[in-house]
Formats: sequence, structure tokens, C-alpha cells
Amino acid sequence: MKGKFFIEWPTVALFAGTYAAWAGTVFWMAELAPWLAVPALAAVIAFHSSLQHEAIHGHPTSLQGLNTAIAWPPLTLVIPYLRFRDTHLAHHRDETLTDPYDDPESHFMDPCDWRRLSRVQKAILNLHNTLAGRLLLGPFVGTLCFVCSDWKRCGVDRRIAWGWAWHVLAAAIVAATVLASSMPFWSYALAAYGALALLRIRTFLEHRAHDRARGRSVIIEDRGPLALLFLNNNLHAVHHAHPGVPWYRLPELYRQGRDRYLAMNDGYRLASYNDVFRTYLFRRKDPVEHPLRPARH
Repeated sequence: MKGKFFIEWPTVALFAGTYAAWAGTVFWMAELAPWLAVPALAAVIAFHSSLQHEAIHGHPTSLQGLNTAIAWPPLTLVIPYLRFRDTHLAHHRDETLTDPYDDPESHFMDPCDWRRLSRVQKAILNLHNTLAGRLLLGPFVGTLCFVCSDWKRCGVDRRIAWGWAWHVLAAAIVAATVLASSMPFWSYALAAYGALALLRIRTFLEHRAHDRARGRSVIIEDRGPLALLFLNNNLHAVHHAHPGVPWYRLPELYRQGRDRYLAMNDGYRLASYNDVFRTYLFRRKDPVEHPLRPARH
């Protein structure tokens, strides 16, 4: 029945376990095994970001305010949850996927804007379009572009200013907790950067330029650790077709309709993340300028 209250206990359990793992890492592991704490915390923070994505899409309860409260802490310190929510929901307007102006998560540029860049800027962005570049530079480039875009608009959009105001409060609480823990703050910052780099593995090729919206989202048939870290969002075409379906139902949906999904996205598929690394670690996947969009002057 529409409007009926529900709780998805698998996702609730993951949220609880993730916050416990975060606290255990910064207060306990950071003291006993500091060399292990940074990569472990990077994985925990990346996993929390995947859970935040679930909350944006209406999980783990039917009460969106409760979902927001559960997912709100910015463990990365730099991504405001409320802004993540608004930009990601805008990204889910599939008809504008990859558009340099209308898709907030697009990595493409308008060809006219691309021509205005210096050689150094073009070289950096071309490197950024390899997987190695996305891992090394992606957290910095992505965060810088995100912050600059919001800064330009916050004076005319109160929703943006409100999202950042709440973020400052939440980030201060997270930072104060870290400062009271056994983990040096520089180690925490390194782990947060590592978490954002891990997430770039998922976002690296999840969309492509295609003349039809349904052909723009990828399927990566991986069932390994990265698929778990991304909560099955490697089955990205399935997620875009059914954005309200929880993470644990996506594999079964794909198994039941594999041929249909691959026909829908025109065969945009890779067998595993091993294939992604092998093919694109040092190779540019796409041009930076959008190949199917005329320049806007």
C-alpha cells in the first residue's frame, strides 16, 4: 500500500555496522595498528558514501527525514549530504545524463568551454579521464569543481546555502570527534581522500555519451569486493531503471532480465572491475569535450 511505513533491516544493519567500524577504526585501530587504520578507514568512509546514496533514494525507511538523519554525518568532511542529495536526484533525470550543463555529475565539457582552456588545463583533464588520473586527481578535481559551482550559485539559491550551513555544523562534529580520538587528523584526511578515490572507480565509466538516454548507463558484472563496496551500483543501468529499488534486490533483478537490460543499454557492459583496470588504468576512456553536444556560445 502506498504510504505504508517500512524499515529495510539489512540497510539499517549496514548503517549501524559502518558507524561502529568508523568509531573502532579512529579510536582503537589507529592506536594499535596505525599503518592499517588509514586504508581500513578509507574503505569504511567509501562504504558510508554508498549508504548515503541509498538514503537519497528512499532507504532504509519510508520516512525521508529519518533517512536523512541516519545518513547525514559527512565522514568525508568535504561533501555536504544535502547537496549530494539534490545534485544526485538532478542527475537521475535520465534525458540529461552526461550533459555538461544539466547533469551535475557529468565529467564532459562543452566543446566551446574546452577550447578556451590552456594546454596545462587540457593535459590535467585528459589525465583525469584515465582511471589512474581519476584515482590520483579525482578527489581534488571533483571537490574543487563542486565547491566552485556551489559558491557561484549560493547567493541566489538559498537551498545551496542552507545545505552548506548544515554541512559546516556536521563536519565540525565529525572533526571534533576525530581530534578526540587516537587518529592524527592528517591520517584521517588521507583516509577521506582515499575514500573519495575509491568511489571514483565506480563513477569512472558508469555513464557514456550516447544518442539515447537508455544507452548511457553501464553494467559491470562484478560480484567481488568492489561490488559490495558500491552496494551493487556497478549494475548501474538497473539502478537507473529502478532507482527506488534497494541495493540487495539489484542482482536478482539483473539476473531475471539480463538480456533486456543489455539490449536497453546497447550492450554497454564490462565483465568485471579487473577489465576496467586492465583497459583504462592509463588509457583515456572518453574525450573531455562532449562528443555529441554542439558548443553553446
